[in-house]
Amino acid sequence: MSTCNTGPDFSSGFPAFVSAGDILTDLVRVPAPDGTPAHGDSHWRAHPGGAGWNVARAVARLGLPTACVGALGTDNFSDELWNASVAAGLDMRFMQRVAHPPLLAIVHQTHPPAYYFIGEQSADLAFDPAKLPEGWRAHAKWAHFGCISLVRQPLGETLATLAAELRAAGVKISFDPNYRNLMAHGYEPILRRMAALADLIKVSDEDLRMLFPNHSETEAIAAMRALNPAATLLVTRGAQAASLHTVDGEVIEAAPPRVEVADTVGAGDASIGGLLFSLMSTPQRTWRQHLAFALAAGAAACRRAGAHSPTLDEVVALLAD
Repeated sequence: MSTCNTGPDFSSGFPAFVSAGDILTDLVRVPAPDGTPAHGDSHWRAHPGGAGWNVARAVARLGLPTACVGALGTDNFSDELWNASVAAGLDMRFMQRVAHPPLLAIVHQTHPPAYYFIGEQSADLAFDPAKLPEGWRAHAKWAHFGCISLVRQPLGETLATLAAELRAAGVKISFDPNYRNLMAHGYEPILRRMAALADLIKVSDEDLRMLFPNHSETEAIAAMRALNPAATLLVTRGAQAASLHTVDGEVIEAAPPRVEVADTVGAGDASIGGLLFSLMSTPQRTWRQHLAFALAAGAAACRRAGAHSPTLDEVVALLAD
C-alpha cells in the first residue's frame, strides 16, 4: 500500500484538519503492586488526554498538519497538556488559554473502567471560535467532533454551531459520539444534530449498546444509519472484525491486526485518526484500504500503554505483516 502524500495542499500555513473535542487530564488511580485498588494509600498519575485531543494527536503523529481546537486553563495540568500538544506538533494558534480551572476525568478504577468528571466552570467551556486565527476556515478540509464536549454547555452549542458553519462552507465533518456516562440524559438531540452534519460517523459496538439499549446490534446500526444515510459509518468491535458501511449500501468487513496488547486506551481515537489521515493523504485508496489503515492504526495504539499515537512507520509495518 502506497504511503505517499497526494492529499491536500498545506502550503497555506493553516492545517487542513482540526479536531474540536474534549481536552482534559485523566487522573488515574494507580493500583497496588498486587493489582488491587490502592484505596487506603492511593496515589494517582496524570495523563494528558480527551478524545478530541487524542484524535488530533493521532493525525499529527501520522504526518499531517493538525490543530486541536479548544481552551485550556493556566494551571499545572493545563501546562502539561500545552507542552504535550507542542511536542505532538499541533498548531498551537488554535488552543486558547483562559483563567479557569481544568477539566479532569477521575479514573478511580481501570478494570473495568470507572470514572467521573470534575469541571464546573472549567476552561474548556470558555472556548471562543471568534478568537481563532483569521482565514483558517478557508483551508480546512476535515473537522472532527465528538464525546463529552458536545454535552457540556455552553461548549456543546458552540461546537455544534461551528460544525454547521464548517459544513456549509464545504468542510467535511467527522463525528464520533464516543459515549460516556456524562451523556446518559438528553443526548439524543445533539446526536441527531451532529449525525445529520456528518460525512463520516464512527461508533464502537459499546457505543451502539449504550445509544440504542433496546436494540440488537443490527437494529442499532440501522438506527444510526437512518440518522444520516449520506454518511459513511465505521463500526469498531475491539479485537473482532470491524465493518464500514458506505453511502451506496456496501458493507466492508475486516479484522484488525493481531498484536500483543498493553492496553486499549485511545485505540478508538487512533482508529478514526488513522481513517481520517488515510482519506486526506491518499484519497485514491479504496474503502477497503482505508479501513485496513484505520484498523492498523488502532492496533498499533494498543501495543503501548496509555493513549499511544502510532507513527506512520508503526502502522505501515502492521499492514505489511
